[in-house]
Amino acid sequence: MITFKEVTKHGRGWLPLIGLNALIGSGVTLALPTVLGRSVDSIVAGDGYVRWLIVAASLIGLGIAASIVDAFAGAACVAETTAWLRNRLVRHVVHGGPDGSRDFETGDLVTRVSANATDAAQAGPAAVTAIAATAPPLGSLVLLAVIDPWLAAAFFGGVLLVILVLWTFAKRTAGVSLAYQETQGRIAALLSESLTGIRTIQSAGTTDLEERRVLGLLPELHRHGVVTWRILARSGAQAAVVGPLVLVAVLAVGGLQLVAGNVTAGELFAASQYAVLGAGLGNLTGVLGELARAKAGVRRSAEVIAIEPVAHGTLSLPRGSGQLTFDGVSVVANGNVLLDNVNLDLPGGVTVAVVGPSGAGKSVLAAVAARLRDPSTGQVSLDGVPLQAVSRHVLRHAVGCAFERPQLIGRTIGEAIDPHAVSPVRTLAAARATHAHDFVGRLPDGYFTSLRKAPMSGGERQRLGLARAWPARRLLVLDDATSSLDTATERQITRTLTEDRRHRTRLIVTHRPATAARADLVLWLDHGRVRALAPHADLWQNASYRAVFA
Repeated sequence: MITFKEVTKHGRGWLPLIGLNALIGSGVTLALPTVLGRSVDSIVAGDGYVRWLIVAASLIGLGIAASIVDAFAGAACVAETTAWLRNRLVRHVVHGGPDGSRDFETGDLVTRVSANATDAAQAGPAAVTAIAATAPPLGSLVLLAVIDPWLAAAFFGGVLLVILVLWTFAKRTAGVSLAYQETQGRIAALLSESLTGIRTIQSAGTTDLEERRVLGLLPELHRHGVVTWRILARSGAQAAVVGPLVLVAVLAVGGLQLVAGNVTAGELFAASQYAVLGAGLGNLTGVLGELARAKAGVRRSAEVIAIEPVAHGTLSLPRGSGQLTFDGVSVVANGNVLLDNVNLDLPGGVTVAVVGPSGAGKSVLAAVAARLRDPSTGQVSLDGVPLQAVSRHVLRHAVGCAFERPQLIGRTIGEAIDPHAVSPVRTLAAARATHAHDFVGRLPDGYFTSLRKAPMSGGERQRLGLARAWPARRLLVLDDATSSLDTATERQITRTLTEDRRHRTRLIVTHRPATAARADLVLWLDHGRVRALAPHADLWQNASYRAVFA
């Protein structure tokens, strides 16, 4: 979990520097009216005013230097805190796996990691600035009391009104800031979804409809923005009215005291400056607005930090051929039973085709087998060791996964196959085995071709996904990973899989009867349950089985 206090503390050495400069600035602000007042009295007296003017100039120079250092320290603090928070958010998303981020839309997650993290990082500087901003009014009250108690009384009455305005502003703006950020996240989620399916949208001729769907939340975003600005404007107007009243009250009382001979002209000048400082408390609306946005950003970041990372054990795998065991495995999500008490003992080194109608639980079973999600009950074991007890490093080297729509990661084609760049030889071997080399070799820069610029069909992307999974030592899980291949290439790759010389276990989710026919065993699923586990030839006699491929 992450809190506002934790984000604030992460300012490390910058916050004390910001606080020190804020104190210096406050000290200069409080000292300057008195020094200028003394200068006025010295000018009236015609003696010693040069010394006071030099002191005033020195204070102004010190204040400018403090402001410059404060601006630099504030920017550096926000930058470092943003980097720390983004790193932590990304780690939680990545280590939480598919299950951890299942409740978040992709675009919303991106907004939380980017924009909301920056808002949250303002917490430290904004909090220090808000605290430091109270020093000038409090100091002004004390110094006015030293000059004349009646001046302090007039000042105190006006400042109470300013504080009331600020309290109302802070209370109103907190909820609006959170609502604004949440709406931004929803718009980003819709846009991300549309960009993912842009080809489908264009081919279906629904561009205008999709545009209205994505931009449909803009009025709501506009409404939250308008409410925010109205609150700010109202508070600013109230502060603008109260501020001059404080100044008028202090000047009126000071004028009477001057006539009575209780204060000097210089003291009246100093009192007017302190009254201006008290009225300036209304400028805190901007700082309080930053605090509200920071709190909202921290809250949205905390929801991501709450993602539980996938826990891994410390065990290694014994020698084995990849025997895969499902022991009472059930998966339930949102009240829906996706897998129902699956009990299987798949021999190591065999090819198992997983078939079934849509919604039968094929992809869920594949994800559980690769430990991309954990079962609700039961456990899956590889060569006798529960997957949850295996160390992350060992598990990811033992199990390889390829998907229907692989997300390719890296700068080049070669990095997409082997992100760790372990060996060019291994990259080439994996590409040849999955027939990816056939098209990569035709690219201008071969394996050094920019992944972003490489023209690829769906089938070619699938071949790269297969090549990335190929080095797995014990188990290959292919979730419809050859669906976009042409028949000839699919036949070649299936032959390579079924004749795997490394004798790994291969779990292949497929909709093609030819792939099932080449497998050693077929796992037939229906409504999350195992209907049969047998060779394709034996199952083909069943009309219901044949209907799966219809």
